Amino acid sequence: MTNSKHAHLRYNILDYCFRKKAFTFNQLLTYVNEKIAQHYPEENISERTLRDDLKLFRDSKKGFGAPLPSKARILQYENLNFSIASKPLLAYEQYLIDASVQLLERFENHPKYDRLAEALFKFQDNETLANNTDISKVVFFDHNEEYKGIHHLKPLYHAIHNKNVLKITYKGFKDSTPNSYKFHPYYLKQYDNRWFSFGQNPNFDNITNLTLDRIINIEISDKQYAETRIDFKEYFEGIIGVTFDENQNPIEIIISIEKSLWTYIKTKPLHGSQKVKQEHQDHIDISLQLIPNYELESMLLQYGERLTVLEPETLRKSLKERTKMMMANYNSVDTMH
Repeated sequence: MTNSKHAHLRYNILDYCFRKKAFTFNQLLTYVNEKIAQHYPEENISERTLRDDLKLFRDSKKGFGAPLPSKARILQYENLNFSIASKPLLAYEQYLIDASVQLLERFENHPKYDRLAEALFKFQDNETLANNTDISKVVFFDHNEEYKGIHHLKPLYHAIHNKNVLKITYKGFKDSTPNSYKFHPYYLKQYDNRWFSFGQNPNFDNITNLTLDRIINIEISDKQYAETRIDFKEYFEGIIGVTFDENQNPIEIIISIEKSLWTYIKTKPLHGSQKVKQEHQDHIDISLQLIPNYELESMLLQYGERLTVLEPETLRKSLKERTKMMMANYNSVDTMH
């Protein structure tokens, strides 16, 4: 019987190896144990467990039915496009998921777990979709299915949990070639359907922000992990998005909002610091305590002419310049038609 401890981690590692590597049995065992140790220090599997895993991969009735030759010296899929991720859940996997969903449903209506109902709804609908029901006819989830950086999320999470220093190969938006450097990961944040990791790059004094879809490769380093005293919940309280100057403090931002838009902004605040400053006949003045940044400007611009920044002057001027450039772009298009 297959060893169930960290089984799914092993399956994912093996699936990756059979698609991307070309290992002998002993090489595969060494590689799998190295990866397991990154998540479960000082733990490993035996030759027998690996052989049982290989049987499960090849078994077409109770396993994954993988195109993995049984007598080949090099363990690799015959069809490199195959992946166990595209296969239906095994019977015991489905049982574990069903049991987990039932357990989580106990907490579904508890205020502390107010996001759990949405998560369960998404998961259960995905299961229905797998059973050939067209969910898209009744519900749409706003997420980026093509996001390229999502596979880095799990190793970064474990690196933060295990306090591992990483060697990151990264190519920023403005970089012509990739760069490699040590990275001490501290925090993960999602914004606008993208994931970001925050940590310390020893080459800089301030916190470094990495976009997961720009990461090319992640390796665990043997360097000593540098702890941080930053409370990241507090760290992000004064901004919209993920970018800002750490030397700046939040300032009061006063915005005039048309009454027609206020009914929406009132129930979906621009930020947690939002307060009504003054009510007028046709508009509402609100205040926010924020550090101005590009993401804030982009958010305000999406409301068009129904929202106007009154203070500070620097933010108002920045938005004014951006709207001028937008107008110039449209005028240039008009002249071409």
